[in-house]
Amino acid sequence: MIMRPGLCSVTFRELTPEEIVELAAAAELEAIEWGGDVHVPPGDVERAAHVAKATTDAGLAVCSYGSYFRADAEEQLTPILDSAQALGADRVRVWAGRVDSADATPEQYAQITARLRDAAAEASERGIRLALEYHRGTIADTPDAVLRLLADVPALSTYWQPSVGAEDTTALAEFDAISAHTSAVHVFSWWPAGERLRLHERETLWRRLCSAASALPTPPRDALLEFVPDDDPALLTAEAVTLRRWLAETAR
Repeated sequence: MIMRPGLCSVTFRELTPEEIVELAAAAELEAIEWGGDVHVPPGDVERAAHVAKATTDAGLAVCSYGSYFRADAEEQLTPILDSAQALGADRVRVWAGRVDSADATPEQYAQITARLRDAAAEASERGIRLALEYHRGTIADTPDAVLRLLADVPALSTYWQPSVGAEDTTALAEFDAISAHTSAVHVFSWWPAGERLRLHERETLWRRLCSAASALPTPPRDALLEFVPDDDPALLTAEAVTLRRWLAETAR
């Protein structure tokens, strides 16, 4: 099974949904994760339905809704689910709190997990699954932290992306640890810190990642391009060609 090549709309926050659809289709990608911060605001179901139609009319799938739900105690998930449902998305990306796992107090951890548990149950009633953003500044920032959280909230899956500053072998070991629970991969080349490089400039990492993913009994469903140097739309087609080639080669 091969991961589906796609695009996170947050890669081009300055563009309209229609422009993003056109770019993704021209780049021969297959799916889009629509972000909730700009392109599809939570609760605006009319806009979500419009974006969904534009996406599918172009022959693309809506793979997920990229929310900024942080699992705060009183934070509402319902408007996010309304938009996800109007988009036709069966997965919503969420964030596990606002603190690193090493700094979270037992009380903070308990509150976040309780809210995520309730949120996952609410989403499940609509046929939607929640997936964690694998990211620092949350309690899903290391493989051990993610596995602990998934044990406490089994209804969740997780995304994966290379940790900032991680060498290839470290990043791949992190993926291996959580790969059985990973539903999508955010694909970008930042090195060695936040510098945005072209995808091929971390070719060793991404070729090995694609190979490892394709060997899994159930690979992550989506490999989503996220961020390009200078937020330049003109780079998308070449980056998509690179990603699609690696996915195809490692699936042989």
